[in-house]
Amino acid sequence: MNGTPVNRIRFARAARRIVAATWVATAGWLSFGSQAADTTDPLALCKKLFTQGTTPACALCHTLKDAGSAGAVGPVLDELKPDASRVANALRNGLGSMPSYKATLTEAQIDALARYVAAASGGGQ
Repeated sequence: MNGTPVNRIRFARAARRIVAATWVATAGWLSFGSQAADTTDPLALCKKLFTQGTTPACALCHTLKDAGSAGAVGPVLDELKPDASRVANALRNGLGSMPSYKATLTEAQIDALARYVAAASGGGQ
């Protein structure tokens, strides 16, 4: 992706549309302790899921610039640029040292997280 302001705006709009479509019916499910998540911004919800909504957190192992993570165990997602299908498969089944999240995330969460990672890394759908 070219770093021009116009391309950054286009990317942000496209990413928001992708994630928003996934979240229309499930925007209220994510909360952390006593803090309720901001359900007005689907990207913020997915980013929060990536950074602290899983155990272990995706951000602990993976680097993803959009999420501000610098993990050193798993692949750098900004370089790998996985599509949503690849991410969802890894979340459901695990991959290498990555555990499966099938028992701890709902299908809606897996789908939303996969779409977020794909959009944020430039991997597309």
